[in-house]
Amino acid sequence: MAGAVTESDLGGRMSLMEHLVELRSRLIKCVLAVALGAVAGWILYKPVLSILMDPLRDLADDPNVSDKFISFDPLEQFMLRIKMSTYLGIALAMPFLLWQIWAFIAPGLYQNERRYAGAFVGSATVLFAMGAAIAYYTLPQALGFLQSVGGDDVLYQYTTESYIMLILYMMLAFGVGFQFPIVVVFLQIIGLVEPQQLVKFRRFAVVIIFGTAAVITPSADPISLVALAIPMVIFYEISILIGRIIGRRRRRNAA
Repeated sequence: MAGAVTESDLGGRMSLMEHLVELRSRLIKCVLAVALGAVAGWILYKPVLSILMDPLRDLADDPNVSDKFISFDPLEQFMLRIKMSTYLGIALAMPFLLWQIWAFIAPGLYQNERRYAGAFVGSATVLFAMGAAIAYYTLPQALGFLQSVGGDDVLYQYTTESYIMLILYMMLAFGVGFQFPIVVVFLQIIGLVEPQQLVKFRRFAVVIIFGTAAVITPSADPISLVALAIPMVIFYEISILIGRIIGRRRRRNAA
């Protein structure tokens, strides 16, 4: 019957206990997915480590920069491999994790809003990968700037953990920052904000974006800050455009 309320449409009326049970189930699935990804990450550790070392090798022509790591702790390499395997597990499981997040919040949305599930998961995954890639390719410039602060009287040789964790945190920060348009578009889909409000808020948004980029960028260098903030400003404008398109479709369907 047209207009009949299905069981799925009652998802938003679940009791608190039902929500908690649903949350626990999805968290368990996410943990298992990350664990499987971490196993693959443990196997892929050495080739991934070699790739992550490339930005440092780009600076090896400088006699004050060494592309060889040093270690002061016999447990450092083992603990680093565990950390990297975990991060790789999260990265490999990212599409599944995003799907679980959407599946958890979807029952509280209207039927026409749930159709964006595929676009949400796909675009969030692509944007995260784009952010991580930009962080990776801007790292040589960021390291060059940081080393220029110390001058030529310093020999730059890093521990494996200090270097690898910096680049991983950079890639994570950029990947998370690139989720910004997903949040803005989602807020427009559910009607919390309108494109006109975002246009009026543009100047404040730019200031907030640059401030946020400065906070979440681990290296705190201006090159990484600009590399993260500029795309976020562009994404803000694209989000407004997408919101207007969604609004026109809603008005056309209502008519």
